[in-house]
Amino acid sequence: MNRLYDFIRRHPTSVDSLWAAFLLMLSSVWILASLTAPPEASEGLAQGRWEKIAIVPVSLALSVVVALRRRAPEKMLLLATGTGLAQVVTDLSPFPGDFAFLVIIFTVASRHTRWASRFALAGALLSPTISQLRWPNEHADLTGKIFGTLFLTLVFVMAWVLGDSLRTRRAYYSQLEERARRLEKEREARAKVAVAAERARIARELHDVVAHNVSVMVVQADGGAYVLDSAPEQARMALQTISGTGRQALAEMRRLLGVLRSEDGGKRDGGEYVPQPGVEQIAELVEQVRGAGLTVDFAVEGTPHPLPSSVELTAYRIVQEALTNTRKHGGPDVGATVRLRYTDDALSVVAEDDGRGAQRELYEEGGADGLGHGLIGMRERVGMVGGALEAGPRSGGGFRICAALPLRGAD
Repeated sequence: MNRLYDFIRRHPTSVDSLWAAFLLMLSSVWILASLTAPPEASEGLAQGRWEKIAIVPVSLALSVVVALRRRAPEKMLLLATGTGLAQVVTDLSPFPGDFAFLVIIFTVASRHTRWASRFALAGALLSPTISQLRWPNEHADLTGKIFGTLFLTLVFVMAWVLGDSLRTRRAYYSQLEERARRLEKEREARAKVAVAAERARIARELHDVVAHNVSVMVVQADGGAYVLDSAPEQARMALQTISGTGRQALAEMRRLLGVLRSEDGGKRDGGEYVPQPGVEQIAELVEQVRGAGLTVDFAVEGTPHPLPSSVELTAYRIVQEALTNTRKHGGPDVGATVRLRYTDDALSVVAEDDGRGAQRELYEEGGADGLGHGLIGMRERVGMVGGALEAGPRSGGGFRICAALPLRGAD
Protein backbone atom coordinates (compact mmCIF):
# COMPACT_ATOMS: atom_id res chain seq x y z
CA MET A 1 0.00 0.00 0.00
CA ASN A 2 2.84 2.38 0.81
CA ARG A 3 4.36 1.74 -2.61
CA LEU A 4 1.03 2.61 -4.22
CA TYR A 5 0.88 5.88 -2.28
CA ASP A 6 4.46 6.68 -3.24
CA PHE A 7 3.66 6.04 -6.91
CA ILE A 8 0.60 8.30 -6.74
CA ARG A 9 2.64 11.09 -5.16
CA ARG A 10 5.46 10.75 -7.69
CA HIS A 11 3.22 10.49 -10.80
CA PRO A 12 0.20 12.79 -10.28
CA THR A 13 -0.35 13.39 -13.99
CA SER A 14 -0.42 9.67 -14.76
CA VAL A 15 -3.01 9.07 -12.06
CA ASP A 16 -5.11 11.99 -13.28
CA SER A 17 -4.87 10.66 -16.82
CA LEU A 18 -6.37 7.36 -15.67
CA TRP A 19 -9.31 9.22 -14.12
CA ALA A 20 -9.64 11.29 -17.29
CA ALA A 21 -9.77 8.12 -19.37
CA PHE A 22 -12.48 6.73 -17.09
CA LEU A 23 -14.48 9.95 -17.41
CA LEU A 24 -14.05 9.90 -21.20
CA MET A 25 -15.30 6.33 -21.25
CA LEU A 26 -18.47 7.33 -19.39
CA SER A 27 -18.94 10.26 -21.76
CA SER A 28 -18.46 7.91 -24.75
CA VAL A 29 -21.18 5.61 -23.46
CA TRP A 30 -23.47 8.63 -23.11
CA ILE A 31 -22.55 9.80 -26.64
CA LEU A 32 -23.28 6.39 -28.16
CA ALA A 33 -26.59 6.27 -26.33
CA SER A 34 -27.52 9.75 -27.61
CA LEU A 35 -26.61 8.90 -31.18
CA THR A 36 -28.29 5.50 -31.37
CA ALA A 37 -31.39 6.01 -29.25
CA PRO A 38 -34.69 6.63 -31.08
CA PRO A 39 -36.23 10.10 -30.65
CA GLU A 40 -39.03 8.86 -28.40
CA ALA A 41 -36.51 7.27 -25.95
CA SER A 42 -33.78 9.92 -26.03
CA GLU A 43 -35.05 12.36 -23.40
CA GLY A 44 -32.10 14.15 -21.83
CA LEU A 45 -29.73 13.05 -24.59
CA ALA A 46 -28.21 15.14 -27.38
CA GLN A 47 -30.69 15.39 -30.22
CA GLY A 48 -30.03 18.69 -31.98
CA ARG A 49 -27.55 19.13 -34.81
CA TRP A 50 -25.24 21.46 -32.86
CA GLU A 51 -25.46 19.27 -29.80
CA LYS A 52 -24.24 16.22 -31.73
CA ILE A 53 -21.39 18.25 -33.25
CA ALA A 54 -20.23 19.77 -29.91
CA ILE A 55 -20.54 16.70 -27.73
CA VAL A 56 -17.27 15.07 -28.90
CA PRO A 57 -14.91 18.09 -28.52
CA VAL A 58 -16.58 19.07 -25.24
CA SER A 59 -16.03 15.56 -23.86
CA LEU A 60 -12.39 15.57 -24.98
CA ALA A 61 -11.80 19.03 -23.53
CA LEU A 62 -13.25 18.08 -20.15
CA SER A 63 -11.11 14.92 -20.09
CA VAL A 64 -8.03 17.04 -20.77
CA VAL A 65 -9.05 19.29 -17.87
CA VAL A 66 -9.02 16.30 -15.51
CA ALA A 67 -5.76 14.91 -16.91
CA LEU A 68 -3.77 18.16 -16.59
CA ARG A 69 -5.50 19.69 -13.59
CA ARG A 70 -2.42 19.49 -11.33
CA ARG A 71 0.17 20.33 -13.96
CA ALA A 72 -1.54 23.55 -15.15
CA PRO A 73 -4.53 24.27 -12.90
CA GLU A 74 -5.07 27.90 -13.96
CA LYS A 75 -5.00 27.05 -17.67
CA MET A 76 -7.33 24.10 -17.13
CA LEU A 77 -9.72 26.38 -15.24
CA LEU A 78 -9.88 28.70 -18.25
CA LEU A 79 -10.33 25.70 -20.58
CA ALA A 80 -13.17 24.39 -18.41
CA THR A 81 -14.80 27.84 -18.43
CA GLY A 82 -14.63 28.02 -22.21
CA THR A 83 -15.96 24.50 -22.50
CA GLY A 84 -18.89 25.33 -20.21
CA LEU A 85 -19.76 28.41 -22.28
CA ALA A 86 -19.63 26.31 -25.45
CA GLN A 87 -21.93 23.79 -23.83
CA VAL A 88 -24.43 26.54 -22.99
CA VAL A 89 -24.26 28.08 -26.48
CA THR A 90 -24.73 24.74 -28.28
CA ASP A 91 -27.52 23.72 -25.88
CA LEU A 92 -25.61 20.55 -24.92
CA SER A 93 -27.47 19.30 -21.85
CA PRO A 94 -25.49 18.15 -18.77
CA PHE A 95 -23.75 14.78 -19.20
CA PRO A 96 -21.20 12.68 -17.20
CA GLY A 97 -18.23 14.69 -18.50
CA ASP A 98 -19.45 17.71 -16.52
CA PHE A 99 -18.01 16.08 -13.40
CA ALA A 100 -14.75 17.70 -14.53
CA PHE A 101 -16.11 21.05 -13.32
CA LEU A 102 -16.22 19.79 -9.74
CA VAL A 103 -12.69 18.41 -10.09
CA ILE A 104 -11.15 21.62 -11.44
CA ILE A 105 -12.92 23.76 -8.80
CA PHE A 106 -11.49 21.55 -6.05
CA THR A 107 -8.03 21.60 -7.62
CA VAL A 108 -7.83 25.36 -8.12
CA ALA A 109 -9.11 26.03 -4.59
CA SER A 110 -6.36 23.81 -3.19
CA ARG A 111 -3.63 25.95 -4.80
CA HIS A 112 -2.22 29.31 -3.75
CA THR A 113 -3.29 31.36 -6.79
CA ARG A 114 -5.91 33.55 -5.19
CA TRP A 115 -7.49 35.00 -8.34
CA ALA A 116 -8.06 31.53 -9.74
CA SER A 117 -9.57 30.36 -6.43
CA ARG A 118 -11.97 33.31 -6.33
CA PHE A 119 -12.88 32.76 -9.98
CA ALA A 120 -13.61 29.08 -9.24
CA LEU A 121 -15.81 30.07 -6.26
CA ALA A 122 -17.79 32.45 -8.47
CA GLY A 123 -18.24 29.67 -11.01
CA ALA A 124 -19.37 27.28 -8.26
CA LEU A 125 -22.05 29.76 -7.20
CA LEU A 126 -23.29 30.66 -10.71
CA SER A 127 -23.03 27.41 -12.68
CA PRO A 128 -25.97 25.56 -11.05
CA THR A 129 -28.27 28.55 -11.59
CA ILE A 130 -27.18 28.90 -15.24
CA SER A 131 -27.71 25.19 -15.75
CA GLN A 132 -31.23 25.34 -14.29
CA LEU A 133 -32.14 28.34 -16.42
CA ARG A 134 -30.71 26.80 -19.62
CA TRP A 135 -32.03 23.28 -19.10
CA PRO A 136 -35.03 23.48 -16.77
CA ASN A 137 -36.62 20.31 -15.46
CA GLU A 138 -40.03 20.28 -17.09
CA HIS A 139 -41.39 17.64 -14.69
CA ALA A 140 -40.57 19.60 -11.49
CA ASP A 141 -42.50 22.45 -9.94
CA LEU A 142 -40.95 25.73 -8.82
CA THR A 143 -40.09 24.40 -5.37
CA GLY A 144 -38.38 21.36 -6.84
CA LYS A 145 -36.40 23.51 -9.24
CA ILE A 146 -35.25 25.81 -6.44
CA PHE A 147 -34.34 22.88 -4.21
CA GLY A 148 -32.42 21.17 -7.03
CA THR A 149 -30.53 24.36 -7.82
CA LEU A 150 -29.62 24.92 -4.16
CA PHE A 151 -28.50 21.31 -3.77
CA LEU A 152 -26.32 21.48 -6.88
CA THR A 153 -24.89 24.81 -5.69
CA LEU A 154 -24.07 23.25 -2.32
CA VAL A 155 -22.23 20.41 -4.06
CA PHE A 156 -20.09 22.83 -6.09
CA VAL A 157 -19.40 25.05 -3.08
CA MET A 158 -18.42 22.02 -0.97
CA ALA A 159 -15.92 21.06 -3.66
CA TRP A 160 -14.39 24.54 -3.38
CA VAL A 161 -14.43 24.41 0.45
CA LEU A 162 -12.66 21.04 0.50
CA GLY A 163 -10.00 22.35 -1.86
CA ASP A 164 -9.48 25.51 0.20
CA SER A 165 -9.24 23.43 3.38
CA LEU A 166 -6.60 21.29 1.73
CA ARG A 167 -4.67 24.45 0.79
CA THR A 168 -4.86 25.67 4.39
CA ARG A 169 -3.57 22.35 5.73
CA ARG A 170 -0.74 22.32 3.22
CA ALA A 171 0.24 25.85 4.20
CA TYR A 172 0.14 24.88 7.88
CA TYR A 173 2.30 21.81 7.32
CA SER A 174 4.67 23.88 5.20
CA GLN A 175 5.00 26.40 8.03
CA LEU A 176 5.69 23.57 10.48
CA GLU A 177 8.38 22.16 8.19
CA GLU A 178 9.91 25.61 7.71
CA ARG A 179 9.87 26.17 11.45
CA ALA A 180 11.49 22.80 12.03
CA ARG A 181 14.22 23.63 9.49
CA ARG A 182 14.73 27.04 11.08
CA LEU A 183 14.94 25.53 14.56
CA GLU A 184 17.42 22.96 13.26
CA LYS A 185 19.58 25.72 11.81
CA GLU A 186 19.32 27.73 15.02
CA ARG A 187 20.23 24.63 17.04
CA GLU A 188 23.26 24.06 14.83
CA ALA A 189 24.23 27.73 15.18
CA ARG A 190 23.87 27.55 18.96
CA ALA A 191 25.93 24.37 19.00
CA LYS A 192 28.68 26.08 17.00
CA VAL A 193 28.60 29.08 19.34
CA ALA A 194 28.74 26.76 22.33
CA VAL A 195 31.69 24.89 20.84
CA ALA A 196 33.50 28.15 20.14
CA ALA A 197 32.81 29.38 23.68
CA GLU A 198 34.01 26.09 25.13
CA ARG A 199 37.18 26.25 23.05
CA ALA A 200 37.79 29.80 24.27
CA ARG A 201 37.21 28.71 27.86
CA ILE A 202 39.61 25.81 27.51
CA ALA A 203 42.18 28.10 25.89
CA ARG A 204 41.87 30.55 28.80
CA GLU A 205 42.20 27.84 31.41
CA LEU A 206 45.16 26.21 29.69
CA HIS A 207 46.88 29.55 29.32
CA ASP A 208 46.31 30.51 32.94
CA VAL A 209 47.43 27.12 34.24
CA VAL A 210 50.41 26.59 31.94
CA ALA A 211 51.75 30.08 31.25
CA HIS A 212 52.13 31.11 34.89
CA ASN A 213 53.77 27.94 36.14
CA VAL A 214 55.98 27.45 33.11
CA SER A 215 57.12 31.08 33.35
CA VAL A 216 58.15 30.51 36.96
CA MET A 217 59.98 27.31 36.00
CA VAL A 218 61.81 29.04 33.14
CA VAL A 219 62.91 31.92 35.35
CA GLN A 220 64.12 29.57 38.08
CA ALA A 221 65.89 27.32 35.58
CA ASP A 222 67.72 30.29 34.05
CA GLY A 223 68.69 31.60 37.46
CA GLY A 224 69.80 28.19 38.67
CA ALA A 225 71.95 27.65 35.59
CA TYR A 226 73.54 31.08 36.10
CA VAL A 227 74.55 30.43 39.73
CA LEU A 228 75.13 26.70 39.44
CA ASP A 229 78.91 26.97 39.90
CA SER A 230 79.17 30.08 42.09
CA ALA A 231 76.24 29.46 44.44
CA PRO A 232 75.20 25.81 44.53
CA GLU A 233 72.77 26.44 47.41
CA GLN A 234 70.81 28.99 45.36
CA ALA A 235 70.78 26.58 42.44
CA ARG A 236 69.38 23.89 44.73
CA MET A 237 66.64 26.25 45.90
CA ALA A 238 65.82 27.07 42.29
CA LEU A 239 65.46 23.37 41.50
CA GLN A 240 63.17 22.91 44.49
CA THR A 241 61.03 25.81 43.29
CA ILE A 242 60.89 24.27 39.81
CA SER A 243 59.83 20.94 41.31
CA GLY A 244 57.08 22.50 43.44
CA THR A 245 55.83 24.64 40.61
CA GLY A 246 55.72 21.65 38.28
CA ARG A 247 53.70 19.64 40.80
CA GLN A 248 51.28 22.54 41.17
CA ALA A 249 50.93 22.80 37.40
CA LEU A 250 50.22 19.07 37.14
CA ALA A 251 47.62 19.31 39.89
CA GLU A 252 45.82 22.18 38.15
CA MET A 253 46.02 20.42 34.79
CA ARG A 254 44.56 17.28 36.35
CA ARG A 255 41.78 19.35 37.90
CA LEU A 256 41.04 21.02 34.55
CA LEU A 257 40.97 17.71 32.68
CA GLY A 258 38.68 16.30 35.33
CA VAL A 259 36.21 19.11 34.64
CA LEU A 260 36.39 18.58 30.87
CA ARG A 261 35.99 14.80 31.05
CA SER A 262 33.19 14.62 33.61
CA GLU A 263 29.75 14.16 32.09
CA ASP A 264 28.10 16.44 34.67
CA GLY A 265 30.24 19.48 33.83
CA GLY A 266 32.76 18.93 36.61
CA LYS A 267 30.28 18.26 39.42
CA ARG A 268 30.91 15.77 42.15
CA ASP A 269 28.75 14.30 44.89
CA GLY A 270 26.63 16.90 46.59
CA GLY A 271 26.32 19.03 43.46
CA GLU A 272 29.52 21.01 44.11
CA TYR A 273 31.89 21.92 41.32
CA VAL A 274 35.51 20.83 41.26
CA PRO A 275 37.37 23.37 43.46
CA GLN A 276 38.79 26.31 41.55
CA PRO A 277 41.26 28.87 42.88
CA GLY A 278 39.73 31.99 44.45
CA VAL A 279 40.71 35.13 46.32
CA GLU A 280 41.93 33.11 49.32
CA GLN A 281 44.56 31.50 47.12
CA ILE A 282 45.87 34.87 45.89
CA ALA A 283 48.04 35.15 49.02
CA GLU A 284 49.59 31.75 48.26
CA LEU A 285 50.14 32.85 44.65
CA VAL A 286 51.93 35.99 45.86
CA GLU A 287 54.14 33.94 48.19
CA GLN A 288 55.03 31.63 45.34
CA VAL A 289 56.00 34.58 43.15
CA ARG A 290 58.05 36.08 45.96
CA GLY A 291 59.85 32.79 46.28
CA ALA A 292 60.73 33.06 42.60
CA GLY A 293 62.53 36.34 43.27
CA LEU A 294 59.87 38.94 42.46
CA THR A 295 59.11 41.63 45.02
CA VAL A 296 55.34 41.89 45.47
CA ASP A 297 53.41 44.22 47.78
CA PHE A 298 50.03 42.66 48.50
CA ALA A 299 47.20 44.31 50.42
CA VAL A 300 43.46 43.85 50.94
CA GLU A 301 41.24 46.88 51.49
CA GLY A 302 37.73 46.78 52.86
CA THR A 303 35.97 43.96 54.66
CA PRO A 304 36.24 40.60 52.89
CA HIS A 305 32.92 38.86 52.37
CA PRO A 306 31.68 35.87 50.36
CA LEU A 307 31.94 36.30 46.61
CA PRO A 308 30.41 34.45 43.64
CA SER A 309 32.68 31.64 42.48
CA SER A 310 33.01 33.22 39.02
CA VAL A 311 34.24 36.51 40.52
CA GLU A 312 36.76 34.70 42.74
CA LEU A 313 38.17 32.70 39.84
CA THR A 314 38.34 35.82 37.63
CA ALA A 315 40.17 37.81 40.31
CA TYR A 316 42.68 35.00 40.84
CA ARG A 317 43.38 34.65 37.12
CA ILE A 318 43.81 38.41 36.69
CA VAL A 319 46.44 38.55 39.44
CA GLN A 320 48.12 35.42 38.13
CA GLU A 321 48.34 36.77 34.59
CA ALA A 322 49.51 40.21 35.79
CA LEU A 323 52.35 38.76 37.87
CA THR A 324 53.34 36.43 35.04
CA ASN A 325 53.56 39.36 32.64
CA THR A 326 55.60 41.31 35.21
CA ARG A 327 58.20 38.54 35.34
CA LYS A 328 58.26 38.19 31.57
CA HIS A 329 58.34 41.85 30.56
CA GLY A 330 59.22 43.89 33.66
CA GLY A 331 62.98 43.60 33.40
CA PRO A 332 65.52 43.36 36.24
CA ASP A 333 64.80 44.64 39.77
CA VAL A 334 61.10 45.01 39.03
CA GLY A 335 58.56 45.28 41.82
CA ALA A 336 54.83 44.62 41.74
CA THR A 337 51.83 45.75 43.72
CA VAL A 338 48.53 43.87 44.09
CA ARG A 339 45.45 45.43 45.70
CA LEU A 340 42.07 43.87 46.38
CA ARG A 341 39.35 46.35 47.34
CA TYR A 342 36.03 45.06 48.69
CA THR A 343 32.85 47.14 48.41
CA ASP A 344 29.21 46.23 48.88
CA ASP A 345 28.54 45.69 45.18
CA ALA A 346 31.94 45.08 43.54
CA LEU A 347 35.46 43.75 43.93
CA SER A 348 38.27 45.87 42.49
CA VAL A 349 41.56 44.26 41.50
CA VAL A 350 44.61 46.42 40.81
CA ALA A 351 47.93 44.89 39.74
CA GLU A 352 50.80 47.11 38.63
CA ASP A 353 54.57 47.10 38.42
CA ASP A 354 57.36 49.63 38.11
CA GLY A 355 59.30 47.85 35.41
CA ARG A 356 59.87 48.77 31.83
CA GLY A 357 56.46 47.44 30.75
CA ALA A 358 55.52 45.50 27.65
CA GLN A 359 55.76 46.78 24.13
CA ARG A 360 52.53 47.98 22.63
CA GLU A 361 52.15 45.07 20.21
CA LEU A 362 52.44 42.63 23.10
CA TYR A 363 49.26 43.82 24.81
CA GLU A 364 47.23 45.25 21.91
CA GLU A 365 47.80 42.77 19.09
CA GLY A 366 47.94 39.41 20.84
CA GLY A 367 51.68 39.23 21.33
CA ALA A 368 54.60 39.42 18.98
CA ASP A 369 53.28 36.47 16.96
CA GLY A 370 49.62 37.53 17.20
CA LEU A 371 48.76 34.40 19.18
CA GLY A 372 48.86 35.73 22.71
CA HIS A 373 45.91 34.89 24.99
CA GLY A 374 46.81 36.65 28.25
CA LEU A 375 45.01 39.97 28.08
CA ILE A 376 42.49 38.59 25.58
CA GLY A 377 41.48 35.86 28.02
CA MET A 378 41.50 38.38 30.86
CA ARG A 379 39.06 40.65 29.03
CA GLU A 380 36.85 37.69 28.19
CA ARG A 381 36.75 36.60 31.82
CA VAL A 382 35.90 40.10 33.04
CA GLY A 383 33.23 40.45 30.34
CA MET A 384 31.62 37.15 31.37
CA VAL A 385 30.96 38.48 34.88
CA GLY A 386 29.79 41.87 33.56
CA GLY A 387 32.85 43.80 34.72
CA ALA A 388 35.24 46.33 33.22
CA LEU A 389 38.98 46.06 32.60
CA GLU A 390 41.68 48.64 31.95
CA ALA A 391 45.17 47.53 30.96
CA GLY A 392 48.11 49.52 29.68
CA PRO A 393 51.29 51.41 30.57
CA ARG A 394 51.09 53.53 33.68
CA SER A 395 52.47 56.99 34.20
CA GLY A 396 56.03 56.90 35.49
CA GLY A 397 56.82 53.57 33.83
CA GLY A 398 55.63 50.04 34.27
CA PHE A 399 52.30 48.41 33.52
CA ARG A 400 48.92 48.60 35.24
CA ILE A 401 45.86 46.37 35.20
CA CYS A 402 42.65 47.46 36.90
CA ALA A 403 39.46 45.39 36.95
CA ALA A 404 36.06 46.10 38.49
CA LEU A 405 34.05 42.93 39.09
CA PRO A 406 30.38 43.42 40.04
CA LEU A 407 28.98 41.01 42.59
CA ARG A 408 25.34 40.97 41.43
CA GLY A 409 24.44 38.67 38.56
CA ALA A 410 28.01 37.43 38.21
CA ASP A 411 26.95 33.79 38.23
